[in-house]
Amino acid sequence: MGLFLGILLCSFSTFWVQIHGTNFRLYGYEPQRNVPAVRYSRPELPVYAQGNQAAPNPAVYGNNYRFYGYHFHQPQRSVPTVRPPWPISRPEQPVILHRTNSSNDTDTGRTCKSRPLDLVFVIDSSRSVRPSEFELVKTFISDMIDTLEISEVTTRVAVVNYASTVRIEFHLKTHFNKVNMKKAVAQIQPLSAGTMTGLAIKDLMDSAFKEESGTRPRSLNIPKVAIIVTDGRPQDKVDEVSAQARATGIEIYAIGVGRADMESLRQMASTPLDDHVFYVETYGVIEKLTSKFRETFCFPGATPVTSFDPCAAGNHDCEQICVSTASSYYCRCQDGFVLNPDKKTCSREARALATTDPCKCESLKAFQKTVQSSIQSLTSRHILLKL
Repeated sequence: MGLFLGILLCSFSTFWVQIHGTNFRLYGYEPQRNVPAVRYSRPELPVYAQGNQAAPNPAVYGNNYRFYGYHFHQPQRSVPTVRPPWPISRPEQPVILHRTNSSNDTDTGRTCKSRPLDLVFVIDSSRSVRPSEFELVKTFISDMIDTLEISEVTTRVAVVNYASTVRIEFHLKTHFNKVNMKKAVAQIQPLSAGTMTGLAIKDLMDSAFKEESGTRPRSLNIPKVAIIVTDGRPQDKVDEVSAQARATGIEIYAIGVGRADMESLRQMASTPLDDHVFYVETYGVIEKLTSKFRETFCFPGATPVTSFDPCAAGNHDCEQICVSTASSYYCRCQDGFVLNPDKKTCSREARALATTDPCKCESLKAFQKTVQSSIQSLTSRHILLKL
């Protein structure tokens, strides 16, 4: 009976250990208590580039043990922070540049003071250009004049008007201030005929850009610039005459409006064509090109106009001496001459001639004789007294 009870107690103890486990080691291992089965997952390394599948490092991530299908992990060691091999670049903050406005640089316009030009506008006034549209062309020219520094020594402007014929409205030497120049532009009338653009370019080369018309000598390196505005197809050839004009040093900008022929514009313009050929759909938006030309003609780093010698371009009708100043000139005469009221010519200086009064001479001689005789008499008396 006692043997039976001992066997029963031993069996019950073994059953209890299998179900609830024990906190004591059994044959060198420690079973888990009611541990649910979990799917084994392998710890992954951080991957910073595609295809870089590196095996986990056991020294870092620890070992996994299997026990009858149950998986448990040895407590993992602290994993050091892994940084990518390349430097991390942070986005830069945008840099805002602040402009300071001056009297010559505003939102509405800017006066160019850095690049002297000999500038000629060549405008199409054929019958395809309506009167209201022609007025817009004149407004565009006036706006361009406002952006430039106009004077005899900086930028000079001329206007060539053409249709079937060509008419030079005013030369480069005609106006040297903006007020008179804009008045002359406002008085231009359309010719209302055909479109002889090639003929206009020929007159531009043969007449407008001549020294007798106000173009400055080549030695001064003053750019010669022509801006052609047209809205139609030329009725004559423009390729050869344009090439000749460019060969003489004329830089040509071509502006096409509406029905203008783009191929003709490219034949007329200087290179690169992207910078010298412009097209607008209507005359109503041609004024938008003013800012483009303003930036082109007023570039930073140009030679200041104060270094330009006005008298080097000629004597400016001074008869004798031309004297340059910072922004202009004046005439002066040689010694012995005086400047006439026209401030250009000189006249010989009229010097007063010494006149002799014969009466005054005789009286002076008589007085001198009287003084001399008085001195002699006094001298002789003094001598006698001593004796």
